[in-house]
Amino acid sequence: MFAKILIANRGEIALRIIRACKELGIETVVVFSKEDEHSLPVRFADEAICIGPREPAESYLNVPRIISAAEVAGADAIHPGYGFLAENEQFAEICRSSGVEFIGPHPELIKKLGNKVEARNTVARAGVPIISGSEQIIRNKREAAEATSQIGYPVILKAALGGGGRGMRVVWEEKDLDILFDLARQEAKASFGKPDLYVEKYLERAIHIEFQILADESGKVLHFGERNCSIQRRYQKLMEESPSLVLDESLRQEIGKVAVKVTRELGYVGAGTVEFLLDEDKKYYCMEMNTRLQVEHPVTEMVTGKDLVKDQIVIAAGDNLPYSQEDIKIQGAAIECRINAEDPEKNFASCPGKITAFHLPGGPGIRIDTHIYSGYNIPSAYDSLLAKLITWGESREEARVRMKRALEEFVIEGIKTTIPFHQRIIENEHFRKGEFYTNFVEDQLLKLGV
Repeated sequence: MFAKILIANRGEIALRIIRACKELGIETVVVFSKEDEHSLPVRFADEAICIGPREPAESYLNVPRIISAAEVAGADAIHPGYGFLAENEQFAEICRSSGVEFIGPHPELIKKLGNKVEARNTVARAGVPIISGSEQIIRNKREAAEATSQIGYPVILKAALGGGGRGMRVVWEEKDLDILFDLARQEAKASFGKPDLYVEKYLERAIHIEFQILADESGKVLHFGERNCSIQRRYQKLMEESPSLVLDESLRQEIGKVAVKVTRELGYVGAGTVEFLLDEDKKYYCMEMNTRLQVEHPVTEMVTGKDLVKDQIVIAAGDNLPYSQEDIKIQGAAIECRINAEDPEKNFASCPGKITAFHLPGGPGIRIDTHIYSGYNIPSAYDSLLAKLITWGESREEARVRMKRALEEFVIEGIKTTIPFHQRIIENEHFRKGEFYTNFVEDQLLKLGV
């Protein structure tokens, strides 16, 4: 097992990793920007090293400074969390060439799965159904028009090297293809360094299902059930839950076996997520595999009782998972709300500032992953995520009612947050019935003035 892990991240995920390391008896060192000098990860890690100013390029994305910090601290491994360098194959390669273990999959797999076109083709070769789309990168409008004519409208343009909703545009009619193609390319280049796009058939009222995977060096691959991540805005997840009302046990087992098959055939080792879309007939299509810990991993932990971060570290240290697929049982239901520093009434504009009052909800079945506190200044340079509020219940309805109560108790003053937005969703009649899909927010709630 590792003696010391450097955490190359910030905020709630850095704190989450610190907690896992403490329970494993591993010392921690966090790197931080000057902006985060007074953050809780800096306070609770065993060591903290400042690596630069607030700008991510000069701190959390600065590979030489992070590697230098690891060498100075004598860290055995680096945990990238999610975001920043978590899916950067060059960073993973540099870690390992420097004699520091990267807690994640091998760099070759990060590169392969980071290219969405190559990932689609790899999955298809494994005999797994994928959405109709282009088999190569679309480099110009002529190629886009040719691919679209074969697929049929509506289609969605996607960044080949990206994710998180950036570089994506839905094209409903041929007349809109030219302008949306340019916009998607521009956003892809700005976000990921390259303008490469591919085209897929756009599924209306699709359901976004993902399966959590852990795989160790022995070849053992386990899935931990599904998460329904269909409550989204601009392809960014807002809420997640496990299990999904959409899947019966037979379909759950079928898709779970497919997720395991994809992972095994790739030779994948570590924590990952195999993502699917279901159409209105519940026919499923594999979209991609994420090569990192997901933001929404707590809902899976709540229903399985497993600590995915600790298991991720155990695998990276070369140890095998101490349990089997039969040991993973789904108990009850869990729902997660991402509480962001955003103003829902102003098109979800970011709201940095100082927290003047702060109170956390409590009681049975409540979990909160957060790094904020009263008096904390929310910076403008980073992601707007403030907290993840997770509730568990014996049934989905109990988890939903607990979420309603917890949102009422959650007090964050001094800035605008998405708490009121989540309160409206949790009470929405369609959400209560489990009748929601990936464009649900735009299609239903925003029309109602939410």
